[in-house]
Amino acid sequence: MTDGTVRIDRNTLRLPGGAVVRFVRTLRLPETGTHPLPPGLGEFPVRRVEDYADTVPREWRARGGVMLPVYLREAMWLSFAGTGEPAALQVGVGKVCAVSGRPWSDRLARDPQNYVVLPRQPWLDGINSGKGTVRQFVAVPLGLGATVEGQVTGEEVWGGVQLQSFPLNDEALARYREAERRRRASAGYGFGAAMAAAPAPGAAGAPMAAPGAAPGSAPRRAAAMGLGVGGSMRQEVYRDERRLSDWAERPAGRVFVHLVTPPEWRRITGEAPPPSPVDRAAYTRAGLPWFDYYDEDAQDLGPADALEGVKPVGDWIGDDHEPWHPPAPHQVKPLGDAPGAPVRDGDW
Repeated sequence: MTDGTVRIDRNTLRLPGGAVVRFVRTLRLPETGTHPLPPGLGEFPVRRVEDYADTVPREWRARGGVMLPVYLREAMWLSFAGTGEPAALQVGVGKVCAVSGRPWSDRLARDPQNYVVLPRQPWLDGINSGKGTVRQFVAVPLGLGATVEGQVTGEEVWGGVQLQSFPLNDEALARYREAERRRRASAGYGFGAAMAAAPAPGAAGAPMAAPGAAPGSAPRRAAAMGLGVGGSMRQEVYRDERRLSDWAERPAGRVFVHLVTPPEWRRITGEAPPPSPVDRAAYTRAGLPWFDYYDEDAQDLGPADALEGVKPVGDWIGDDHEPWHPPAPHQVKPLGDAPGAPVRDGDW
């Protein structure tokens, strides 16, 4: 069914099992109050660790995967897509599940649910805090105790982001395809024609040539980053409507995403890091949109016990002194009801 290979297509990760993930820069929210969804401000650049074997830390080479640059206290969200068929995706922050708050596992679980379902879940902006909200992903260095990993486990060992994808098992996939065939036939067009018109999985562009490693640099320990939490926003994490037994027992693919400081990014890759994050007050003053998304047919997951006590990064590294300018009501927009280079996996 799959060879288990995760592929990188430009800045997009394509996991076997049908999950497509991008990492998106965004505005950091205040740590008080609950807010609309902040905008996407472009993708983080993503590179394969193995292309920089001479300059990445030794432990990164062992873990494999990919890396991206992130500023201190910069916020991000994960954008999801799929290849047309359902996929279950686990998201870990420092090997703590961002949905359930439980330790990282290579099995799906239902009570509490430790995954999101694609394509129903279009994105994830932070850890599940229940009652229709999440708390924003915000980058902080390891060693302060401010990460979700540090607060939940008492240690900061892993950092980064971890992803694992699961397809439907053969029996459930056959049922899904038959139901889709019947639905499309009743809508007036053939399943075969629809499938022929759909883009092939992973056909979203040519692979990006990997740049060479920066010359003359010796591997050393990098300033590793992890994810803490910031402000709260209105976003549901949807409950899976399928039986747990409908999913494959083991992941089809997985990838470790290392987070690196901009100076380390330049040293490792020889590339300039992205510009510093956009000033959120200037964005709001310019009248640009924020977003609100709601799926009335889906059921939101309850709060994760292990994640309820996670404190925002401001409690660890000081107050946010950047002024907050909330968007006007007219700025909040409702959103309605694999080629590429393979990524080497390692030990983690």
